[in-house]
Amino acid sequence: MRGIHFDLDALRSLAVGVELGSFAKAAERLNRSTSAVSAQLKKLEEQAGTPILRRAGRGLALTEAGDTLLAYARRLLDLNDEAATALRGTALEGWVRLGLQEDFGESLLSNVLGRFARAHPRVRIEARIARNAELLERVRGGQLDLALAWNTGDALAHGEPLGEVPMRWIGSRTGTPEFPSNDREPLPLVMLESPCVMRSAATAALDRAGIPWRLAFTSASLAGIWAAVNAGLGLSLRTPIGLPESVHVLDDPTLPSVPTLGLSLFGLSHAEATPAPAVTRLADLLREAVRDVLTAM
Repeated sequence: MRGIHFDLDALRSLAVGVELGSFAKAAERLNRSTSAVSAQLKKLEEQAGTPILRRAGRGLALTEAGDTLLAYARRLLDLNDEAATALRGTALEGWVRLGLQEDFGESLLSNVLGRFARAHPRVRIEARIARNAELLERVRGGQLDLALAWNTGDALAHGEPLGEVPMRWIGSRTGTPEFPSNDREPLPLVMLESPCVMRSAATAALDRAGIPWRLAFTSASLAGIWAAVNAGLGLSLRTPIGLPESVHVLDDPTLPSVPTLGLSLFGLSHAEATPAPAVTRLADLLREAVRDVLTAM
């Protein structure tokens, strides 16, 4: 039986179209005509032997088979791009010092740094997970080449904005009730130690809404926050990025709305000299990974 050889260009059109929510936008990004992308999707369906797209209102959505194919498409494209990068960058050498928020540790460390290390084995990576203020201070002091951090307004002037991330109230899935038993009892909060931009945003929003609150639990680490929220000690305010299965975003209209939080890449413009090629390449991968995370949200 002859094997099926999916076309990588067609798989890329599928992946980009789903990412952007429009195959017309995918055609524009990929420098192709809309009819060419439509032909690629038709070819994929023929090869798959089953529909991968269905009508959903005025647009298209993936079928169950389409979801399966998309998962494999992303893996194939990542492997293809990693191979191409490795061949182009085998001579890349140097040392990159990267700082990340705890929120991004699990999702980006294994993905971005793993891909980078495999493609550029001669580059030494030093990664540090730390709080926002520490990351920015280390960039200022020349101790980090790159830092993925929240833009708090008083941050470095030359951060590169990557997007806006919504802040959400977070509660336990299985713990004891998070809410006070009557309106006069203060709302218990689980927060990182000060200074913390999300702690400040939470208390400011509650104060504006006239909702009393108290700090039920403080921690120096995000792991402590998740443990306390899971135990039902109170609510927290975080972004949807990196949430463990034990907690979830609350959909409660009695809780006040909170603004979005800017996410920036610091270090490239702050450096006195032109960044090393290894730093520039890792920055490219970080931009791509953050874009994927924000699109998935």
